[in-house]
Amino acid sequence: MKKFTKTTSTQKIKNILSKILLTIIPILLLVNTTIAQQIIKGVVKDSKGIGLPGATVSLRGTKNITITNSEGDFSLKVNVDVPFYLRVSYVGYKPQDFQILKTDSTLVELTLVGDALLEEIVVTSRRRSEVLQDVPIPISVVGGTQIQESGAFNVTRIKELIPSVQMYSSNPRNTGVNIRGIGSPFGLTNDGLDPGVGYYVDGVYYARPAAATLDFIDIERIEVLRGPQGTLFGKNSSAGAFNIVTRKASFTPEYTFETNFGNYGFIQTKASISGPLSKKFATRLSFSGSQRNGVIDNVRTGRATNDINNIGFRGQILYKPFENTFITLVGDITDQKPDGYAQVVAGVVTTQRDGYRQFSEITKALNYSLPTLNAFDRKIDHDTPWKSNNQLGGISINADIKLGSGTLTSTSAWRYWKWDPSNDRDFTGLPVLAKSQNPSKHKNWSQEVRYADQVTDKLSGVVGLFYIDQEVKTNGFEQSGSAQARFSKNSTGPNSKTPGTSNDQLWATPGLLNGYGINTFSSIKSQSAAAFASVDLEFAENWHILPGIRFNYDNKVVDFNRVASGGLDVAASTYTEVEKVELQKIKNTVYSNQAYVANVDEYNFTYSGTLAYKPSKRVNAFATYSTSFKPVGVNVAGLPSAIAPATGPDLSLARINPEYTTHYELGVKTTPLDNFTLNLTFHNSDIKDYQTNVQSPDVALNRGYLATAEKVNVKGVELDGNIKINSHFSFYGSAAYTDAKYVKFTNAPLPLEETGAAVSFKDISGGVLPGISKWISSVGGEYSTPARFLSKEGKFFTALDTYYRSSFSSSPSPSAFLNIDSYNIINGRIGFKATKGLSAYVWGRNLFDTNYFEQILPASGNAGHFAGVLGDPKTFGLTLRYAF
Repeated sequence: MKKFTKTTSTQKIKNILSKILLTIIPILLLVNTTIAQQIIKGVVKDSKGIGLPGATVSLRGTKNITITNSEGDFSLKVNVDVPFYLRVSYVGYKPQDFQILKTDSTLVELTLVGDALLEEIVVTSRRRSEVLQDVPIPISVVGGTQIQESGAFNVTRIKELIPSVQMYSSNPRNTGVNIRGIGSPFGLTNDGLDPGVGYYVDGVYYARPAAATLDFIDIERIEVLRGPQGTLFGKNSSAGAFNIVTRKASFTPEYTFETNFGNYGFIQTKASISGPLSKKFATRLSFSGSQRNGVIDNVRTGRATNDINNIGFRGQILYKPFENTFITLVGDITDQKPDGYAQVVAGVVTTQRDGYRQFSEITKALNYSLPTLNAFDRKIDHDTPWKSNNQLGGISINADIKLGSGTLTSTSAWRYWKWDPSNDRDFTGLPVLAKSQNPSKHKNWSQEVRYADQVTDKLSGVVGLFYIDQEVKTNGFEQSGSAQARFSKNSTGPNSKTPGTSNDQLWATPGLLNGYGINTFSSIKSQSAAAFASVDLEFAENWHILPGIRFNYDNKVVDFNRVASGGLDVAASTYTEVEKVELQKIKNTVYSNQAYVANVDEYNFTYSGTLAYKPSKRVNAFATYSTSFKPVGVNVAGLPSAIAPATGPDLSLARINPEYTTHYELGVKTTPLDNFTLNLTFHNSDIKDYQTNVQSPDVALNRGYLATAEKVNVKGVELDGNIKINSHFSFYGSAAYTDAKYVKFTNAPLPLEETGAAVSFKDISGGVLPGISKWISSVGGEYSTPARFLSKEGKFFTALDTYYRSSFSSSPSPSAFLNIDSYNIINGRIGFKATKGLSAYVWGRNLFDTNYFEQILPASGNAGHFAGVLGDPKTFGLTLRYAF
């Protein structure tokens, strides 16, 4: 029945899409009314005057196309009045537009300028269009074409192309995006923390980390800014920002259709249609759908899990009332319904608890054994289904208005997120946590207004205001199964208060914990407002100073209420009064009621200053000093118990301090040759009150709780370069060295293997931060040669890229066991690509089928076993794309 429902929903969506396409295509194909049919004759030449055979000549904005002959001559019928444009494209040259002012018998000569081997990349990260190498900020750019060809279908794959980016996702909700190892706590997500890496799509701030798992739809490029960016962007970005730019609605008709087929039943379809509705309105409609079978076998159910089942739509309407005014209405929705994100037991360690509390003894007592001790057998026997229903969407209005020499931009947005999960947090086939799920709903609206201006040749800048109002509501539920009592058992032998009834008998009381659980309601309402400004002043020849400031206000209101219920009704049982007291103590040890409220305000002022020196077009050196912060945090996943003799939850952890960063970096961007760029950056960040999410042996806190480390230091070096040796060979490479340590963390939680020690906390000062490899690199290259395929000009190409990570810790407190080994994965592709017409190529990811972990996480209760998030096995497939 479930499969039938999915198929029906998908078919309905397909029917709706078909109707939309049938309605919009005739509109998009409208052309100007025929005035007079004329024939334009001409020749396409190179800069040496040699005719170029096979060049494409088209009447811009129409499907009226012709191809030059062996001498470079062409003849084209046109049905528009002058002036009009002819667009000429040819392999190895940039497409160029030529304006035709009159039509007569004169032969038109069109000369193409040779394409530079290494094109200049233009970015908008500083809210204005600039050449990447001229911007005194470490920025990495990944183009839409590179994303498509690499087989990357969501942002989590971008880390393989940009070594400074770390992205972890045990499921869409628990997704962390870090730059240089900082930004979000490693491990599980806590809604009470703001992300330190800003995530923007066409200027709209996406507040939920789950956005990182969305499929790419119509991506033009992704700009990743490294280091604090609070003086440039609306929402504070203490570690960096993703500035994602999508393809815009066009007054020139464009149509692109793409389909992918791969192993594990992978099928992905993308479509994009754009064109004019009238002289002032244009539209763009985009669709993406992805499906893939699971890559982990559940031997209990006989089904594969961790599949992919995504569908997404994005629509734009562009209104251009005047030449310098652009108003864009955008709506999008993405729906993901995977049977997935299951984690596999990756190992078992011996803790410092008593022998009867070790995982091996517990499972022996329950007559259970794992289906395999090798995680890369990809087998599980989980008895609770995995579900990660994830839906995001929203609507926004963006207005760009030319005022004077600058541009006024207003971005208004409303967004929502719905999360409906089901998890097996004990990672076994035993009924320990029979249910563990925290469905959540999030909504926010935001408003940003900014003005960017090139005031003079020597002065430019941006000033802006930002406001966001958010609310996250979670209505969670956890329930114990029949095996919970044995896993939670923490006493044995005689009980002095119940003579004749031992602790073992009390814990084995029939039905004591079976069905016992907690209902948790939590709500966070937050508001953030900011004013920011940044200036670029050339105060002397080739010398620039770039000051920036930011004022910020944050308010968070938290309501947390957890109610325990179910299991044996001790009060109504027939046990003695003394036994009832002891039985209720056992239940309270596992779950208990907990409620608290918090209302916090925070004001912050941060600033930045950059000194840049540009002695020539080939060198851009800069030095930056800046301060940044992450707002005050609030715990909404439950609080640990207070340290004796106090009782109840530790309310001192309901609120955690804001995180303050002082940062400096030195960098140089160089262009040693016309076809070669090489950039080097050194960075250092000192963080006070570093916000982290820590794991607890308390079952009721299986998602951890928030804490702060007194001081953290992160420093490193980044090197990246691009080179095109000639028109056939191109290469890129990036490498990052990062050293990240707790300078001072005196009250950290114990690592897994020390659970049960005489103390509950330890000093881990000097230990490494989790999730950060000392060395990460990404290297790739491509060979291409001009060719014709099905009468279309294009290139045959072969490309390889490799991604390497050295080992790293996967535990907030350094552990001898929770470390991920270094790994290297290699990807490749070969085929034919064309700007217009058919492109076809085969691709392979993880070609040598490397086994590796993305994350390792302790199981709830810290019994000694831990689970891993597995990297994908070898995948390969075929891509077909048609554009016109």
